[in-house]
Amino acid sequence: MSLRYRHDEAQHRLTVRPVVKLSLENLSTHLSQTLLPIYLVAGDEPLLVAEACDAIRARARAAGFAERKVFFIERAASVWDQINQEAQSLSLFADARIVEIRMPGGKPGTVGAAALIRLFQAAGSDLLVLIVTGQLERETLGAEWLNALQHNGAYLPVRTVDRSALPHWLQMRFAANELTASDEAVALLAERSEGNLLAAKQEIDKLALLLAPGSKVTAADVEAGSADSARFDIFQLSDAVRAGEPARALRILGGLQAEGSEPPLVLWALGRELRAMQTRGSAAPRLPFARLSVRAGRADRMSKGLKQGDAWDEMALLAVEMTGRPCLPIVRTP
Repeated sequence: MSLRYRHDEAQHRLTVRPVVKLSLENLSTHLSQTLLPIYLVAGDEPLLVAEACDAIRARARAAGFAERKVFFIERAASVWDQINQEAQSLSLFADARIVEIRMPGGKPGTVGAAALIRLFQAAGSDLLVLIVTGQLERETLGAEWLNALQHNGAYLPVRTVDRSALPHWLQMRFAANELTASDEAVALLAERSEGNLLAAKQEIDKLALLLAPGSKVTAADVEAGSADSARFDIFQLSDAVRAGEPARALRILGGLQAEGSEPPLVLWALGRELRAMQTRGSAAPRLPFARLSVRAGRADRMSKGLKQGDAWDEMALLAVEMTGRPCLPIVRTP
């Protein structure tokens, strides 16, 4: 008797199909129609990844997968040995189970790839495999283990919600909580939670508890209940500078400083954008590139303790001037 189909009654649990590429938008429809033996959820947005995995687990539990084992992949080969043992330990009398593998880097290595392929071969009516990774790099998409997964599984890439799409995402979340929100309320929450969807979700959930169903959320409601939970990275700083948004650039720079970012890394991002602006030329024809280069050099020496002054202050002046706004003159210091 096949380990994958130990009895006829179990065959309704899982459907083996060709390659399936899912999205967050069609996941619910997919799960309402079928359940595959293998799922790979890959992305760097913790909230969206967690919600996708929750939906898959809930569907699996409804189909009779009562047990769940979770493996965290680090460097130890012994973890892959345990996964191999799990693939070989199917029993005619054991409950169907979920084997969940959390592999943040998305690179299992040679030993791990072989173990995953064996696990995929064992997946079926008794065993559902759920793999959770960070965003996969381009070269990983052609890996043998990923090709093997997609023969009877599904790959769900989870994209981050960019700044332009965040207001729509927030409106959808309000609607899911039986609330509507004014444009001002959405704009304020988007500003306060940019880069931190979990914080945005928590604020909306809190408003849903405080307000009656059907209520319209105002900016005052958001102001009263939310804190500034935005989370930024250096690439958002480059985006703000490129878009000519000095206020946002300063807010991001302040957030990076508060989060403990290293000045050389932030300066690297500004320097890279400055070089790109010089290359584009016509996109920023009036920027004083010689002066900006001097500012960047000053910030670099300050960050290394080779020059008096605060590197963060100098980078703030640099960022604002790169947006096209004139700044204070360069003050010569030792």
